[in-house]
Amino acid sequence: MKLSVVLVHYRTPELAGPAVESIRRDLARAATSGLEGEVLIVDNGSDAAGRATLAALPATLVEPGTNLGFAGGVDVGARRATGDALVFANVDLEVLPGCLSALAAALGDGAAAAGPRFVWDSRSRLLLPPAERRDRASELVAALATRGARWSALARRRWRRHARRHWRAESAIPSHDLSGALLAVSRAAWERVGPFDAGFPLYFEETDWLMRLRRAGLPAVHEPRARVLHRYGRSAAREPRTAAWFEASRRRFATRWYGEPFERLVRLVAAKGADGPPFPPRLPGPGRPTVDLAARAPWARGPLWVEVSPLARGFPAAAERLPRGSGRWELPAEVWEGMPPGPWRLTVVDERGREHAAASFERPEGDG
Repeated sequence: MKLSVVLVHYRTPELAGPAVESIRRDLARAATSGLEGEVLIVDNGSDAAGRATLAALPATLVEPGTNLGFAGGVDVGARRATGDALVFANVDLEVLPGCLSALAAALGDGAAAAGPRFVWDSRSRLLLPPAERRDRASELVAALATRGARWSALARRRWRRHARRHWRAESAIPSHDLSGALLAVSRAAWERVGPFDAGFPLYFEETDWLMRLRRAGLPAVHEPRARVLHRYGRSAAREPRTAAWFEASRRRFATRWYGEPFERLVRLVAAKGADGPPFPPRLPGPGRPTVDLAARAPWARGPLWVEVSPLARGFPAAAERLPRGSGRWELPAEVWEGMPPGPWRLTVVDERGREHAAASFERPEGDG
């Protein structure tokens, strides 16, 4: 099998080097088992210095001359790629050892698409969430979560069951709820389903494609043995239009898959709770958050999960599972240094999904 890795780049050349290096290392490991590979970078935006940085990397540089968006960049890369399997990825990540061979094996076993387990730190302590479920019930519950504590607690329980199904998996499980941060697809599936819809300015293009894949009856899997370190929020934080692009893409997706009347209903429900639930009380002191688990969850008898979310409603969230008897928990330094500024919610949850404590902390602007 030949694997073509297509990286879509936009104004972050300093992230492209580590991404390409990690991919090259992993392809070299996989070559012993017969996996060939190539790396392409589609440059959606660079200044002269950025272009020079990208041109020096051991990858084929594709320069469309304009910002095609993620979907357009993926399509250009797929047309230039020569592999019979494709991996589409952002540049704000590093693949960890064995990732690409595990994804290739999943495709070889019959999956049309496969997604890895994403982690937020180099020690794989904090697991990043899978893509949210996309159906009418999930969309309505998420909208209702803006309207008060009871609704948000219900939505967190529902989301938590979905997330933990992926986090607890030890081998490939069926799932179309995969992230476009890195997604492997077979060439046959790509040609059958068609390219990403370039009408999405940013976000939801891979979600739309995976819905089309599911509608075509083609299988997709979450492969936890493939792991990717994702530097969440590093790229989006530099683009002031991100929020507008997200909302435009969300509406396009919802209207296509649920219909305009349902999309209007969801907007109406969310608007009635426009302010949303408040963040819980702040943890004491500035700086990296630290939690005394024995004090916060004195009645817990088993393992605990610490969830971290940028949203007051508490989901989606990254999470770390801690063994029974853990004492002090502290956010990894490398996560703190790179996380987007603003308020964050921290929730302590037991193995059965019962919440024992909730607090918030502030990531100051420019505090490394």
